[in-house]
Amino acid sequence: MADVDIAGLREQYVGTIFQELDLVVDGDRMLEWAISCGETDPRYIDPEHPDFQASTSFPTHINAARMLPDDFKEIGSGRGIDGGKSIEWHRPMRAGDALHATVQIGDIYAKTGRSGTMVFIVNRMSFYDGSNELVATVDWRMIRQDV
Repeated sequence: MADVDIAGLREQYVGTIFQELDLVVDGDRMLEWAISCGETDPRYIDPEHPDFQASTSFPTHINAARMLPDDFKEIGSGRGIDGGKSIEWHRPMRAGDALHATVQIGDIYAKTGRSGTMVFIVNRMSFYDGSNELVATVDWRMIRQDV
């Protein structure tokens, strides 16, 4: 991993949108997701609730076709380990919302620990409503390491 140029990768990829998609939020999928996650708040599990909305982790199940740009350099074995997800909400996501999503690399950084150097690649998906207002941002951290 010593030959990985983190600064060069950051300069080349961070902030560049490499995929876009349009979707309509499905109320049935919102409900199924909330129930499968064990939600109990009526806002997430009762479609008749006046404030029915997607549960806090719902956007993590919406995935783009590609996690990395087509020309992204392989790091380590090429296999990724899930390093966790974070979600930043700006407004509720509701059934029937037509959303536009952009996918980009949000960050690339390295950490060294007992198992050696690991490279973290943050895949960022941002969801916008019809007025181009940000609804939510999801960061997926992928860890690459020589094995």
